[in-house]
Amino acid sequence: MQSLLRVDHLSIAFSSDAGRHTAVDDLSFSIAPGDTLALVGESGSGKSVTALAILRLLDPRASVNGSIWFREEDWLQLPERDMTARRGRDAAMVFQEPMTALNPVMSIGKQIAEAIRIHQRGLSRAAVRQRAIEALESVSIPEPRLRFDDYPHQFSGGQRQRIMIAMALVNQPSLLIADEPTTALDVTVQAQILDLLRKLKERSNAALLFISHDLSVVAQIAQRVAVMRKGKIVEMATCAQLFRNPQHPYTRSLLAAVPTMHSDRNAPLAATEIPTTLLEGPLVEIATGHWARAAE
Repeated sequence: MQSLLRVDHLSIAFSSDAGRHTAVDDLSFSIAPGDTLALVGESGSGKSVTALAILRLLDPRASVNGSIWFREEDWLQLPERDMTARRGRDAAMVFQEPMTALNPVMSIGKQIAEAIRIHQRGLSRAAVRQRAIEALESVSIPEPRLRFDDYPHQFSGGQRQRIMIAMALVNQPSLLIADEPTTALDVTVQAQILDLLRKLKERSNAALLFISHDLSVVAQIAQRVAVMRKGKIVEMATCAQLFRNPQHPYTRSLLAAVPTMHSDRNAPLAATEIPTTLLEGPLVEIATGHWARAAE
């Protein structure tokens, strides 16, 4: 199947008084319509920076090289005006913390309506309101018509995340990027959000780029997984391949850090450090669709 999104040799660096820091190093992956790819790794591995780069939301001072192909366009080469027209329409993002992503002094209905008006000009005010209400209904917000004028603080954490999803999907984008969408939610609400994402994705055949550090969450939603460490992909495979037969030492370390009933309570739940040489080697295809970085 032809790719909807193809990231080729993406590198991202930031400069400061302390020097130059490479956040993403020669990253390549693709996502087809209807596909779910999870980017997994510990904090600072480059997952969220990659997502922001796809939508061109990084600080202009960031140095970004490579290409980000969406269908037939390299989004890194588009003028900002053209890129603005594509955000929210072709690709949209669900951010990690809805309480900071939502405007606290604007009703949630008006925030969704604003997203509609930007990309669907010519609709009447009544039509925009109706579509916003339908978007809230689609993510199971109770009594959406009555709650249209409520503010973010009047909703629970899980409901705010649903509102963010409604806002991201209201213009029916072909690509949805979800950056840690279940962080800080209890396991019951977490399961509801994952189920909602699955159903909405299947209904629209959208591609989903799912960013997480939680492998148990990834196992529930992803078809393919790319494991990142220090800005590089160290292993990429189907979800089944990765969990049954992890090849890279860092992937095995991440899986070993997942707590179980038999975990040593005194041992730290963290991936162990691995030699730099295991990050520098080439990605090698071990089995069909299963790639891992090997030492040179």
